[in-house]
Amino acid sequence: MADAEVGIELQDSGSKGRYVARVEGADEEAELTFSRASETLVIVDHTGVPDSLRGMGLGKALAERVVADARAKGFKIVPLCPFFKAIALRHPDWKDVVQGL
Repeated sequence: MADAEVGIELQDSGSKGRYVARVEGADEEAELTFSRASETLVIVDHTGVPDSLRGMGLGKALAERVVADARAKGFKIVPLCPFFKAIALRHPDWKDVVQGL
């Protein structure tokens, strides 16, 4: 499944939402969930990747997508999720949209 196609979809219900990564041919999905504190502030609270999808870079891809969306849509990110925060700390170039770096 190393060369499988990966798609990331945003599911936004207004005050909460999630980014979902699906791998072609896989039954499970990875997710990054968030809560919207305001129009300009999003709290990333959880990233989950099933064991069957680990090692494929899905967590990082989800983190990169929310950062790209923050830049495009003009919101800031509060990193409460330990996984997201750890990746963000390795990306000082994200400090324009991730608070606390």
